[in-house]
Amino acid sequence: MKKDPPAPYRKPVRPRAVQSHEVRIIGGLFKRSKLPVADKPGLRPTPDRVRETLFNWLGQDLSGWRCLDAFAGTGALGFESVSRGAKEVRLVENDAALVDQLKRTASHLKIDTVHIERADGVSALKRASPNSLDAIFLDPPFDSDLFEAAVLAAGQAVTDSGFVYLEAPTRWTDEQLQTAGLQVYRYLKAGAVHAHLLRRSGVIAL
Repeated sequence: MKKDPPAPYRKPVRPRAVQSHEVRIIGGLFKRSKLPVADKPGLRPTPDRVRETLFNWLGQDLSGWRCLDAFAGTGALGFESVSRGAKEVRLVENDAALVDQLKRTASHLKIDTVHIERADGVSALKRASPNSLDAIFLDPPFDSDLFEAAVLAAGQAVTDSGFVYLEAPTRWTDEQLQTAGLQVYRYLKAGAVHAHLLRRSGVIAL
């Protein structure tokens, strides 16, 4: 009986690494709560290590703070602020699907101190009253041209004792920030992320 020829050797296909589609709140009331990450080009949640460092810089208790997350995406920075006691948090996002997801997350966590708005982040900052926000989070898409306008607007909206968090693809210097009246207070590089905590110029010397 004639045997069939052996099947050609095929190299085993290596399974693709499973991509995480959620991040977790790191601290506070909602610690370990999951935040879904939509599969959208350019959506890049702030890495856990960077978020943890940022909130070590800001302090674990944000009771009474008024915060604005101008390019909210997953809402990780805004929801982290709520979890740590912030009095008022505005999540601003221009993508309708992401806005809907943010609303579902807020409803699931039963959070009523967060205001979710579909809008352009820079415009939202310009509408904010001068010196009205204790913390402003700026994390625009890395391939956008929104950074300079966002930093300038944040410099007007932040309180004299407040903070502006800037996440960018390059490091910003005090010279670049001078027009906005801000300076670098803390800095961290993690992979492609340059994380800056900014304060008003002259508030605290480095």
